[in-house]
Amino acid sequence: MRNELIRYLILPGWQGSGPDHWQTHWQQLLPNAQRVEQANWQHPQRSDWVAELERNVAADPTPVVLIAHSLGCITVAHWAAATSPALRSRVRGALLVAPADVERDTCAEPLRDFAPIPRQLLGFPSVLVGSSNDHAASQHRAVTLGSGWGSQTVILDQAGHINTAAGYTRWEDGFVHLYQLQSRIEEQRRQRA
Repeated sequence: MRNELIRYLILPGWQGSGPDHWQTHWQQLLPNAQRVEQANWQHPQRSDWVAELERNVAADPTPVVLIAHSLGCITVAHWAAATSPALRSRVRGALLVAPADVERDTCAEPLRDFAPIPRQLLGFPSVLVGSSNDHAASQHRAVTLGSGWGSQTVILDQAGHINTAAGYTRWEDGFVHLYQLQSRIEEQRRQRA
């Protein structure tokens, strides 16, 4: 993204991202990366999670790239639908990994507060990475969400929920998708120039 200083905001999903989760490793590797810390990882409340993302974006005028996993992706969608255009414009893009379908019949009760999922364009470039066998969102749902949000969607084969339990710890291969996002950001910037 040229020479622009960027802040990376890491948004874990339900129950947070533990020490072996790829988000934790990325937070340590990426410059200017910080985690959006939620007050209650076990019993998430949509309004609280969205407000915390709002506070983190508003805290510093430096442009932001969001890196979300699972319920963090749904938090991004709710935030993008509700925030001001001025704050939304601080977000250069979002990498949305394994979004949790909080509208599915088998959704865990603590996540149901996040339904319904906003379907409108996010207002910034995004790449959604789903899986062909994610228990939290079918491949079809991931593609549908990506389409509604205006995301470039990539479906990994047999990647589960793209978390520690599925073997995704450091996930160096995931940086390919972050680079795809950066290319989309640059493309949008050229189109607006």
